[in-house]
Amino acid sequence: MKIAIDIRWMNEFGVGTYTRNIIRGLARLDNENEFFLLGPAQKVSEIGQLPDNFRAVPLPSPDSAKAYFQYHGVVRRLGCQLVHIPHLFWVPHHLPCPYVVTVHDVLEHMYRARNGSGIRRSLHFHLTRRVLKNAARIFAVSHFTKLEVQKLFGIPPDRIEVVYNAIDPRFLTGHASDADRELLAERYQIAYPFLLYAGRISPHKNLVRIIEAFSALKTELGKQDLYPDLKLIIIGDELSKHPDLRRTVVRGGVQNDVRFLGFVPIEVLRIFYDAAKVFVFPSLYEGFGLPPLEAMAHGTPVLTSNSSSIPEVVGNAAVLVNPENLFEIMRALQRVLLDQILRERLRQAGYEQVKKFSWDRSVSEVLSGYREVVCARIGSEARASVR
Repeated sequence: MKIAIDIRWMNEFGVGTYTRNIIRGLARLDNENEFFLLGPAQKVSEIGQLPDNFRAVPLPSPDSAKAYFQYHGVVRRLGCQLVHIPHLFWVPHHLPCPYVVTVHDVLEHMYRARNGSGIRRSLHFHLTRRVLKNAARIFAVSHFTKLEVQKLFGIPPDRIEVVYNAIDPRFLTGHASDADRELLAERYQIAYPFLLYAGRISPHKNLVRIIEAFSALKTELGKQDLYPDLKLIIIGDELSKHPDLRRTVVRGGVQNDVRFLGFVPIEVLRIFYDAAKVFVFPSLYEGFGLPPLEAMAHGTPVLTSNSSSIPEVVGNAAVLVNPENLFEIMRALQRVLLDQILRERLRQAGYEQVKKFSWDRSVSEVLSGYREVVCARIGSEARASVR
């Protein structure tokens, strides 16, 4: 088979993680088929060393008519039998071969995320529905996301295959060493107990309630003279676009107890996961939700939401809360922090839950989907030639 994979959006937070790990998995498992990685050459270098059956094909960013026509020309010239577009951001129409698309979530079309004019939203919705209806196969990252695609866009369930995400293998390299913890102390001046949030900084991640719940927790712990130096560490992307978080910190009187660290590389993030007392992730909406699994891989107790895809992902290995109930979040945090029996149960259950997700397993399912689509196309062309 000749398969093209669109890598032009690999700088996007979740899509980039997915795309890199799918390609790395294909490189491990498949040395027979040809894979063409369509996008800027520097993005290919982010993936790492690849075998000879992988080839980088330079393409500009998808923001011009020239890019649109060049995309079609490249796919035709290479003789591609299938294109995998691992996102819903942009899909070229009328490709010379079938395409499959991965749906991570449909947040852009949910009421919480609607921005801009009604006409623009309506156009975006109808274009997205057309992309999905014309896809030869849709990979959904969870059963929740599959149901959302069915309900919102009217796609038949037999055209949507659930292929789970998995965590980056670098989170599976064991616990932090003494030297790792010294790194936190020296580089970040962290030598105190802390709760941790890691992920994107956006409204649906519910960070305002995390900060408010932490402020209430500090008050409750203070009454019992417990954890006087407990902090909340928030690791994420650009904070300057969200001044409401700073205002929430000031309003809650926890200016000295909440730290925003911005982006940190995986090699450092794994140390934070390992050292945290509790990982807190009461997100309002997730198509899958990798951070809870990343924390579980390090034996860290997880508090997360009882909604969207999260219960499907974490199973019985986390404490689930109503993400819109501030005091439920606070009380659950207090319980997870202080109940040692619960903490040990969550630790052991978390290790087992992480084992249920594997990139090699997911990539095998994606490969099987590729084969089915290509074989169906070859069979259809053979029948047409006979007629």
